[in-house]
Amino acid sequence: MIVVLSKGVSQHDKEMVRIYLKDRGFAVRDQVLGDDEVIGGTGKGVVDLRELGLLPGVERVAATSKPYELASRESKPGNTIVTVGTGTSQVKIGGSRISVIAGPCAVESRDQIMETAARVRESGAVMLRGGAYKPRSSPYAFQGLGMQGLEFMKAAGEANGMPIVTEVVSPEFAGQMKDLTDMFQIGARNMQNFELLKKVGSLGKPVLLKRGPSATIEEWLLSAEYLLAAGTRDVVLCERGIRTFETYTRNTLDISAISVVKGLSHLPVIVDPSHAVGIRAMISSAALAAVAAGADGLTVEVHPRPDEALSDGPQSLYPEQFERLMRDIEALAPVVGKELLRTPRPSAGNVLKVSGKSGASATEAVSPSNLPIAFSGESGAYAEQALMRAFGEEAPRLQAASFRGVFDAVLEGAAGFGVVPVENSLAGSVHENYDLFLRYPDIAMVGELKLRIVHCLIADEKASIENISIVRSHPQGFAQCRDFLDKYPAWQLEACNDTATAVASIAREGATKVAAIAGEAAAKAHGLRVLKAGIETNPLNYTRFVIISRRNGSNLAPIPPSLGSDKPNKASLVFSVPDESGALFSCLKIISDRGLNLSKLESRPIQGQPWEYQFYVDVTIPSTEDTFAGAVEELRTRTENFYFLGEYRASL
Repeated sequence: MIVVLSKGVSQHDKEMVRIYLKDRGFAVRDQVLGDDEVIGGTGKGVVDLRELGLLPGVERVAATSKPYELASRESKPGNTIVTVGTGTSQVKIGGSRISVIAGPCAVESRDQIMETAARVRESGAVMLRGGAYKPRSSPYAFQGLGMQGLEFMKAAGEANGMPIVTEVVSPEFAGQMKDLTDMFQIGARNMQNFELLKKVGSLGKPVLLKRGPSATIEEWLLSAEYLLAAGTRDVVLCERGIRTFETYTRNTLDISAISVVKGLSHLPVIVDPSHAVGIRAMISSAALAAVAAGADGLTVEVHPRPDEALSDGPQSLYPEQFERLMRDIEALAPVVGKELLRTPRPSAGNVLKVSGKSGASATEAVSPSNLPIAFSGESGAYAEQALMRAFGEEAPRLQAASFRGVFDAVLEGAAGFGVVPVENSLAGSVHENYDLFLRYPDIAMVGELKLRIVHCLIADEKASIENISIVRSHPQGFAQCRDFLDKYPAWQLEACNDTATAVASIAREGATKVAAIAGEAAAKAHGLRVLKAGIETNPLNYTRFVIISRRNGSNLAPIPPSLGSDKPNKASLVFSVPDESGALFSCLKIISDRGLNLSKLESRPIQGQPWEYQFYVDVTIPSTEDTFAGAVEELRTRTENFYFLGEYRASL
């Protein structure tokens, strides 16, 4: 049984709850679970749950049917997000992003771990793994460098802005390792080393708990319970393959365990494909399968020279293979409704250069903002989902009534960033927002991400498709669901500012003959029911969102820390050309001659100037900055009304 206490509960009320449970035969323990302070009651006691729930200081009571009470989803319906590290290198595991941990099986030397850390960081890993102590089957095998190896690893992590995770093999070492590691790993061999679990849990640091090679899921979760009961609130479960009769791979990856555990527990689940298959050529496919199955992250073994590795060389990826895997994960993530987590590098700072109309640039730093992030619509909007992908579920948010309201909030300083859609794969560009960039020259694009759009028909609990007469949504929502809507020609379509507002209006009115087209998140946010899911005409329906920020006096715009600090590789421009033969061709020739890849070219009528057009252009930025800057300056001389909307890191 779990008793969740009210925020700010007094010590007196807390003690009365303890006494109440003890008097009725329960063993009592205090615990912090996420943001909640709880009292756990175990044993064969008997209690009236309604009476217990009425005690002062009690927010709610969860009667768990599982032996792993603190780890069970019954005690915490929402998903736990585990935070590892501090400052700008902080990593969150769980939620809507995929966190990738990478590094060698063992720390072999300072140079080896430094080189590996730099290589995996460059490819997009956000945490560094490596063994300082190695439990090996043979007493003659390499056992690790011990504390010296951990010191090397800590230095490599700090140099690259990466928290580190390393295995602890005995209770005696845990205290020594506490200040050097950001996250303890409990290896598969030690999953049921209960004294080690109790010691590590009592230290309060995040823990990565690997599943034992012969452990059932319940045994795995009971080991997590040991850690939670001992005091830590941050546990990440790691599926690394189990021992079966099959011999063609090192272990058998239990891919079904991901969804099973997510149904039973609120704890995040990651996968170790390296130990799961043990064969380098199979690791990438196993990793992608884990992502597709819903894993919150991966831990992958990478070595700069696997043939020279002192342990597990055959299952370690070459850095080039890891880089390809990260590109594949980035492409796959939006399909499963997630985003690959990126964090800023310490050397790059949190600054993005944005060329102004004059083409000037500067090098001074802009401090990251703690202001909320603005989006258009109400809770559950697709823009809010994109916001959470970029900034995390816990990011403060500011709801705006319109896209223009988002621009106003960022311009006036009420929001540090904004999230707006600019293009849909089926319905095309969102011209309203491109027009807003022209009206707000002090606003720049600083980031990009793509969100898969799955539309649902949403209505009141009492409604049915047969009784619907009115459907509300954003015009783009109607356009993207045209085939479905054509089946119901009698329905009246009512346009709204955004899809989530359409859902919210039904909830406010209590309407039973009105439906909305929006995402499932909007239905959950407003307590409505999904009548039919997946009604978009084409399942390959993606919306491209950009993150906007205000340019300061030096033409700099801050990068959202969660998007990382990789060098920008894409820019967006808008311009018109003189009314003369070959004017557009000469602009395209500049782009071609300078080696810029043109990824978008779209013409649109200029408002108030009949039969005159402007062009939306997206280009890749070459590795040589001078080449790109020269192309921009030359384009300014050949175009009219040139606007540089921003440069940013492209999202696959």
